[in-house]
Amino acid sequence: MAKDKIAYVCSNCGQESQKWIGKCPSCGQWNTFKEIRIAGESAASLARNAATASSRAGVIGRGMRNSSRPMLLREISTREEPRIDMHDTELNRVLGGGLVPGSIVLLGGEPGIGKSTLTLQTILQMPERSILYVSGEESAHQLKMRSERIPHTDNDNVHILCETSLERIFEHIKEVNPDIVVIDSIQTISTEDVETSPGSVTQVRECASALLRFAKTSGVPVILIGHINKEGTLAGPKILEHIVDTVIQFEGDQHYMYRILRSIKNRFGSTSELGIYEMQQSGLRQVSNPSELLLTQDHEGLSGIAISSAVEGVRPFLVETQALVSSAAYGTPQRTATGFDQRRLNMLLAVLEKRVGFKLIQKDVFLNIAGGLRVTDLAMDLSVIAAVLSSNVDTAIEAGWCMAGEVGLSGEVRPVNRIEQRISEAEKLGFSHMIIPKYNLAGLKGKKYNIELVPVKKVEEALRALFG
Repeated sequence: MAKDKIAYVCSNCGQESQKWIGKCPSCGQWNTFKEIRIAGESAASLARNAATASSRAGVIGRGMRNSSRPMLLREISTREEPRIDMHDTELNRVLGGGLVPGSIVLLGGEPGIGKSTLTLQTILQMPERSILYVSGEESAHQLKMRSERIPHTDNDNVHILCETSLERIFEHIKEVNPDIVVIDSIQTISTEDVETSPGSVTQVRECASALLRFAKTSGVPVILIGHINKEGTLAGPKILEHIVDTVIQFEGDQHYMYRILRSIKNRFGSTSELGIYEMQQSGLRQVSNPSELLLTQDHEGLSGIAISSAVEGVRPFLVETQALVSSAAYGTPQRTATGFDQRRLNMLLAVLEKRVGFKLIQKDVFLNIAGGLRVTDLAMDLSVIAAVLSSNVDTAIEAGWCMAGEVGLSGEVRPVNRIEQRISEAEKLGFSHMIIPKYNLAGLKGKKYNIELVPVKKVEEALRALFG
């Protein structure tokens, strides 16, 4: 075995150093350098042995290995690798069309959000694949009880292994010879090469690297489940996110029934895709039309509510924006946003005060995106301003109105992308009027809609159309 080496790695960004440093020169964080022991190659050797024993190493593995010689770009084949169908429309969309053979996927999320339920539910719907599910947190009996709550077809190809030793896991992979390997979770797995506790920076890094080598040399995809720390980022070293091919995050408020599967990094697809699920007693249900679920209540006569036609990825859906404006009870007015960027809220409030003339400097402003969603679409700006003004003057927006538009610092309503999809979604749900940017109207010439379009160029025009 090669001689061990000592190094220091920043747990926030993965920056390496030969000695301990108080402040990371890369990310600027303090006291984030952790000592790691770079161990020998026994775990890596086991990974290579397990990969060599895999029957797919000769078929899929050849396409995954690096070339033994430099090749010209024109000599490289352009054929796409066949993807594995996960039998889950939402998950396939986020992955970019399915699971790529030989890839390594990291699924992160807060405790209790439903990561294990989503993974177990998915693999139980794949009877044609041999799957090894490695659990380091739950016993086999607990997994059996969880599977009985989830409706699924009879699947005799799911192997459950309750093990935390990386060396033992590779031995079982060699025996089972699976099509897919699931590790739940990477923070519980440890290798004998590192003399630290499971979940430490060193253990997570070494175990993930060994699993990466196995996936790339055998062509067997590996799904890692990871924890989220109190800062809301994936626990462990930042290099964990650099190692894997795809990082998807399962998020949502535990007090709400909706869950969002969002792609943060994807080498084989778009990072703008998201999947929506509804948490039920029997597991997670795919939501094919989220607009109908997000607009289930009747808000006629209530102020501070505006409907926006938003787009996340390539999916349009209508979302409800709620605002409450009240006199500041204390000296400093509060600005609170849930599901929306608070810095952008402050900017929109400044535009509303400077360009429209409404004084909100002594008012508390609370903003909420209904359903526990977190929306980043800039077309939400117009609905945020409309909801804030509606609450400020205590006047409800008429039923049947929705809007989409980005607001600039000078008070202009800027054009938004995918305007046709936004209009079609609003029309499908029975809305009668929709406020859109005037610049988007040029691209809609010759197209007829059953919804009345109200083009506006400035924020004042939009507010005049809503409140008269």
